Amino acid sequence: MTEKISPELFNHLVHLAALELDPEESDYLRDQLNKQMKAIEELEAIPVDPKTPLAAHGVPYTVDNSQKFRGDVWLSYPDSETILEQAPEIQDGYIVVPEIPHTEI
Repeated sequence: MTEKISPELFNHLVHLAALELDPEESDYLRDQLNKQMKAIEELEAIPVDPKTPLAAHGVPYTVDNSQKFRGDVWLSYPDSETILEQAPEIQDGYIVVPEIPHTEI
């Protein structure tokens, strides 16, 4: 099996996700991710009639059996100060999130 997720790429992803994994956990997780990638490749290889709609499945969703849309209602949290007190840094009533450096893989 050709590995889509190399050790270098995996380590980069682990770094971006700020995970701490021991070597055994890293090997196991990378192996599992590569197996999932292989399963996706196998599914992509299944021939599908070009006329098949992209969202075709066994249950036809019609107006009669679909959930009705609900309106979006914004509800303010009654005690937002308690949440903000837990943040390490706040500016103008917002939680300050540290910048994440972006690098090319």
